Amino acid sequence: MNRSHVTTALETALSSVLDRPVTELRGGTRLFDDLHLDSTTMLEMLMELEDSLGLEVDPEELDADDFETVDTFTDFALAQLSAEHGQAA
Repeated sequence: MNRSHVTTALETALSSVLDRPVTELRGGTRLFDDLHLDSTTMLEMLMELEDSLGLEVDPEELDADDFETVDTFTDFALAQLSAEHGQAA
């Protein structure tokens, strides 16, 4: 799994939960300020990504810093996916 794959999945998930096209995300795009996510849409986005990427996230362990920008979220998702695959081995 690479950054491009995660970003594409993020665009698809955001398009679905925001009910509008979200394309060409940039690393510095702020999820809450620029895309107007709130806590509900963030959780919906995570559920979409669980389906598309196999990402498993415990909402109790979320850190707001991980959801600041597209880059911070992508780093978070890649770390989660890497940890999950490491545990499965």
